Amino acid sequence: MTSRVLSRLIGLALALGGAAPALAAPPNVVMIIADDQAFGDYSFMGHPQIRTPNLDRLSAQSLTFRRGYVPSSLCSPSLASILTGLYPHQHKVTSNDPPLPAGKVGVAAIRDPGYLAARREMIANFDRSPSLPKSLATKNYLSFQAGKWWGGNYRHGGFTEGMTQGDPDKGGRHGDEGLKIGRQGMTEVFEFIDKASGQKAPFFLWYAPMMPHSPHTPPARLLEKYKGAAPSLEVAKYWAMCEWFDETCGQLLDHLDKNGLAKDTMVVFLADNGWIQDPKADRFAPRSKQSPNEGGIRTPILIRWPGHVEPSVSNQPVLSIDLAPTILAAAGLTPAPEMQGLNLLDQAKVDQRKAIFGEIFTHNAVDIHDPASSLRNRWAIEGDWKLILPAPQNTPDTTAELYDLAHDPGETTNLAAQNPEKIEHLKKLIEAWWPATTNRN
Repeated sequence: MTSRVLSRLIGLALALGGAAPALAAPPNVVMIIADDQAFGDYSFMGHPQIRTPNLDRLSAQSLTFRRGYVPSSLCSPSLASILTGLYPHQHKVTSNDPPLPAGKVGVAAIRDPGYLAARREMIANFDRSPSLPKSLATKNYLSFQAGKWWGGNYRHGGFTEGMTQGDPDKGGRHGDEGLKIGRQGMTEVFEFIDKASGQKAPFFLWYAPMMPHSPHTPPARLLEKYKGAAPSLEVAKYWAMCEWFDETCGQLLDHLDKNGLAKDTMVVFLADNGWIQDPKADRFAPRSKQSPNEGGIRTPILIRWPGHVEPSVSNQPVLSIDLAPTILAAAGLTPAPEMQGLNLLDQAKVDQRKAIFGEIFTHNAVDIHDPASSLRNRWAIEGDWKLILPAPQNTPDTTAELYDLAHDPGETTNLAAQNPEKIEHLKKLIEAWWPATTNRN
């Protein structure tokens, strides 16, 4: 509604002796982010063993995008993109960590003065980037960070409150106190919700527990449940962690229900990146985390907003960077001009988008000031066709991969040699999106 139309309505109401028309209040926003969970590892996504009854219920009440994607399959850049609505090459948090200092490893490396200075520089990127909490604060939202957070103190992300202190000089890296949430209860989250509700203030909650992330230490009752069905103890632990995480989501959703907040709250769910459990060790298998494959970048994305979003299922590919524009639009705000995502509640625009893109970087940055220096792959999905385009500076022995996801969802058959025209077409789309030029020789 434009200001001119609003003024006319108010004037008409006053002329008729009535009150000015009430404007809809912006919704509370609860963002739930799974940490290292594969896109199919939910019962609502068809997993035959893992039980996720609370997220199943959320999905049934939501607009569910079964083909959601994160642009980068590593925790820090992915989370930064969710918060800012920017691609990693835009916000420049491309990697989990700065470059390792020459000749140093372990504790000596992370305590190196140059390494710590680089970490502070990476954190400072959040001060220069837009973020959901910063934008929502203009609408008097209170915001709370709980769980994984790589951006130093929560204030760097624009949160008004939070759990992570994030002092790199004291070992703060990816959450410190925030990592207790979920695994050690939900007290801080509930206290924040109750406080905001008591003040009648709209709120934004970042609930990103380190779950089902390693270490996989589920309650014994859940581990016993999966031991008989899983192919190994390590897989059973991971499956049990998925259900434990689901239980915490249920506690959060129940708290909204019990306090009469669900009808006024937009709940958003996704995972920061995928995970395929190595059956023999507490680590991820290839083609999952850190990879451009579906096991690394794909995630379901759910949006529940009672009375505003009709529950339905979509197979249209969408991105995590779409969430910031979606949430801001719901709050009556305009996304920052550098945000390239779409409002996922605008179905026409979602249907009109021809392709989505992403980028995979090295775990430790090569040069924190030059995103392309750390690039490993760029990828594009147009319809059911997916191109993975390697970056020669960091993946010199690999070639382009092309997959038909409709007939080969497991990406087992590289069709690049048979489809040079499709390769060239998708490559041009990628280059137009981000040419990935580097300043390094």
